Amino acid sequence: MTTASYDYIIIGGGTAGSVIAARLKEGAPSLSILIIEAGPDVSSRADVLDGTQWACLLRGKLDWGDLTVPQSHLDGRVRPNFSGKALGGSSATNAGGWTRGEKENYDLWAQLVNDTRWSYDGLLPYFRKVETYWDPKGYPGVHGFDGAIKMEPAFDRQYPLREKVKDAWAAVGVPYKQDMNDGNPIGLGELIENRVNGVRHIASSAYGLNNIEVLTETLVKRVLVTDKDGRKVATAVELAGNQGDASHRVITARREIIVSAGTYRSPQVLMLSGLGPQKDYKNMESKPYLIYLTLDSISRTIAASTNATQSAPKEGLLKALSADKNATPERHAVALQQGHIEIYIMYLALNEGDPLIVPDGTHITTSTMCMLPTSRGSIRLKDANPESLPLIDPNYLATETDWYVLREGLRKVYEVLRETEVGRELIVSEAIEQGGRQVSSESTDEELNDLIRRRLGTMFHPAGSVSMGKVVDSELRVKGVDRLRVVDASVIPVPIAGHIQNCVYALAEQAADMILASSET
Repeated sequence: MTTASYDYIIIGGGTAGSVIAARLKEGAPSLSILIIEAGPDVSSRADVLDGTQWACLLRGKLDWGDLTVPQSHLDGRVRPNFSGKALGGSSATNAGGWTRGEKENYDLWAQLVNDTRWSYDGLLPYFRKVETYWDPKGYPGVHGFDGAIKMEPAFDRQYPLREKVKDAWAAVGVPYKQDMNDGNPIGLGELIENRVNGVRHIASSAYGLNNIEVLTETLVKRVLVTDKDGRKVATAVELAGNQGDASHRVITARREIIVSAGTYRSPQVLMLSGLGPQKDYKNMESKPYLIYLTLDSISRTIAASTNATQSAPKEGLLKALSADKNATPERHAVALQQGHIEIYIMYLALNEGDPLIVPDGTHITTSTMCMLPTSRGSIRLKDANPESLPLIDPNYLATETDWYVLREGLRKVYEVLRETEVGRELIVSEAIEQGGRQVSSESTDEELNDLIRRRLGTMFHPAGSVSMGKVVDSELRVKGVDRLRVVDASVIPVPIAGHIQNCVYALAEQAADMILASSET
């Protein structure tokens, strides 16, 4: 580190932090910018660049190693949660899924914060700015063709079961959709991934951090806040422990401090800085999902990654919302949106080490995701030590609505893979764990609930722990504190029916424009 003072200090060099730094420097080259990142630079690591190996990175040194607190609706089970600990953040460790979600998700966001810039149409220029869309014949009103993030579809991969899986879904009336990223992702599609020829696109590398100072493997203790003329002002960042030399353990920001430490760590940094009671960080949502159905295939090769986004049956959904004491369930946000369920058929052994899986290429793994969860969790401090992991409580399955959505997803998977003619050709048997029972689309709610309790985990993508409208305003400024913003998934105030890295890139692009505009006034 060459100085103890910068124009902008960014805490967290993950997906959003990398975009913010690069765009600020591009827009105003004279700015001095510092990124402080807890993890290492992994831009040349072969296991990271090979995007097909992402599952091997989970629970390793590039993962924070978070665990939930015991989950009361899962018989007290503790579940692992995952987030990337590296320059580039989770863009260096994720599965690469590139999905926008549903137009209505963003329009609800804009409505909640009373700012149309966060609507689908408001974010669309940034969705387009981010990407180099894989198909040069794609619709230019929806996609971009010269952005930093390149992508590829699974279409060209040759898997013998690919067409059979599509036929099985067609047999139950689910149409195939070529473009799942047009704001209406309902149907069956093949996953688009932000990689080219299997090589991962990491945010910090794709955007480039030229002439930006980066401190890796450096942990922040807190943001220093002073009182100035009756207002709180963020002035500096203090590093944890003995990091940095004595003269550089407190680094001053001349303009702003931007917290981009992610859904789990941004609230931790704020609370360690004495900002906001812990009750302010209780809007977190995390997509629950099941790796539950392991099926013996008649083939030794398995289907390419496909994802089917579905609506839950309306009548049952309204009953579930009513059971959750919603007086007008038909007007509930979940009832007004469509992408309740995503069913994902994967071509890799995500649950490595599961005794159900024989690692011989004969199994198909499916997952069912509740994309618009109504349960809300919280982030709390364990103690005042910045090295301690925060206490993460997703509060999985606290509502009947979430139970209902997952049950309906299970029923749909069994209908497709066990009850259609094509599905029966694909599947020999189901691998059932010890103590489990055979279920079907006709199983009772309680039978399916039992399976859900035993197999539920996270499909990543937590958001909302520093929710826009509650903790930050619509320009991402922390309420009540000058010169302090939060820019990452933690500010997203509503569930997005997609894999949220696409959203985070667009969010950060818009945030950079907001910051540059405010610096000119």
